[in-house]
Amino acid sequence: MVVGLIGVLALQGGYQRHADHLDRCGVKWCLVRNAETLARCAALILPGGESTAITRLLQAEKLLEPLRRFTQSHPVMATCAGLIMMARSNDARVESLNALDLDVARNAYGRQIKSFQCSIQIDLGTDSDSFPAVFIRAPQIMQYGPSVTVLAQHQGSPVLVAQGWHLGMTFHPELSDDLRVHRYWLERIAALHDAVVSQKESLCKT
Repeated sequence: MVVGLIGVLALQGGYQRHADHLDRCGVKWCLVRNAETLARCAALILPGGESTAITRLLQAEKLLEPLRRFTQSHPVMATCAGLIMMARSNDARVESLNALDLDVARNAYGRQIKSFQCSIQIDLGTDSDSFPAVFIRAPQIMQYGPSVTVLAQHQGSPVLVAQGWHLGMTFHPELSDDLRVHRYWLERIAALHDAVVSQKESLCKT
């Protein structure tokens, strides 16, 4: 389904649950803790966690700039803190990767004690259907640009968005047994990759 190795950033946060989902999806994956491993990957998952801590660890491992370059040319799936990193945050301590045209507010729903799960309607290219979304100290998407497609909302705010090869969400799909969000991202990568290859082949023939 996907060409190449899927990386999961493994500096902090709930990366193992994403790896378990990738196993169930039947794709090859690796944990990413340095630039050398990142360079082997065809796509990457940025998991939830604590965005300021992830920023410090990326800087300590000299991984911030390689990751920034990676996001400009490779597909990324970003959940919760990962989404904050990919977007523009209201917290100056977070280094933005500037890969998603979003403005986000950290911890918009409150502290850990106010975490919750609810069913949201998601649009993954077929019929809209419900998905069990887990929100833990979740960010809120305050604004988004014209290149961003909203795939799900909660109480009027976007919680699942797509932009090019990237997929971002404010909730934790890996904490559910439901694989649809991960599968959608993997299928989206495969479809876009096939389209690029087809276009290149057409150009070579002209």
